[in-house]
Amino acid sequence: MNIGEIAKRAGVSRSTVSYALTGKRPVSEETKRRILTVIDELGYRPNASARALKEGRTRTIGLVIPPASQRLTDMQLGFVASVVDAAARADLDVLLSPSGGEHDRSFERVVTGRRVDGVILMEIRLEDDRVARLQGLGLPFVGIGRTRHPEGMSWVDIDYETLIARCVHHLADLGHRRLALVNRSAELVAAGYGPGHRAQAGFDRAIAERGLRGVRVCCADDAQAGQACLQQLLAEHPGLTAVATINEAAVPGMYRGLAEAGLSVPGDFSIAGVAAQRWAESLHPPLTAADVPADELGARAVELLIQRVADPGTPQRHLLLAPPISLRATTGPARPRD
Repeated sequence: MNIGEIAKRAGVSRSTVSYALTGKRPVSEETKRRILTVIDELGYRPNASARALKEGRTRTIGLVIPPASQRLTDMQLGFVASVVDAAARADLDVLLSPSGGEHDRSFERVVTGRRVDGVILMEIRLEDDRVARLQGLGLPFVGIGRTRHPEGMSWVDIDYETLIARCVHHLADLGHRRLALVNRSAELVAAGYGPGHRAQAGFDRAIAERGLRGVRVCCADDAQAGQACLQQLLAEHPGLTAVATINEAAVPGMYRGLAEAGLSVPGDFSIAGVAAQRWAESLHPPLTAADVPADELGARAVELLIQRVADPGTPQRHLLLAPPISLRATTGPARPRD
């Protein structure tokens, strides 16, 4: 049995059957009902789109990304790619929607217009209005990241607090006594960006545990900002010998700032951080880092969302990952500089 036979029995064109099953063009409710009646009578095994039609679903999920005006980091791009790939394997489409500022209207259209069956949120803040909005609407959603009190949501996340603490301990084991945390932008941290605050907590805890001297700074997500940040750190803290960071996009600039100061990596200065594996391996020298498994996180987020769409009453599920630090070429024994 095929679409042609369904179209003939329902007295409509093949394209009308296709549009009814895919939702690509409007079809009247009466015509949809006639088509579904024929499907039932013929014992037709509908494809995923037909099943979605009968279940009142769109077979589309929303992926809420940072504002389009911001350049996505390699890690963020990894999340987007992995969600799209995992959704495609599940025969789902993905509707991208930026959020924040002038993009809030786009977010509202996605979550209130019956355009998606569920939503995956990226770049979650400790107090996030989008999470509260989705909870109020009852629309299934999963976070890549989590709020301060995430008990009422499903999420996947990286344990930034633990990983930055591990970076500090690794650098301390190499003899480094004066370290800096280079965080994400001041605007993100001020807005309650979860990874930024958890990285600060891990840095402060490890610094205290090891009796080190530490300084925390924020840096925009680009190489130029990274270069300026390192230059300022070296000027204001001449005894500094190492950096821990979650700002992967700023790292190439940090390299340039150190080179301009006549310092080699890792001979004179060490850098360790949390970054996407491909990015860390592609840098020169390759970055010692806890490698974020973006592919796994995106795929797991899609898996959790599919479960919530199928059964909204299923318990909330969580996945917190703390990958080991991959030792590469940017950390070495401390060489005092003062």
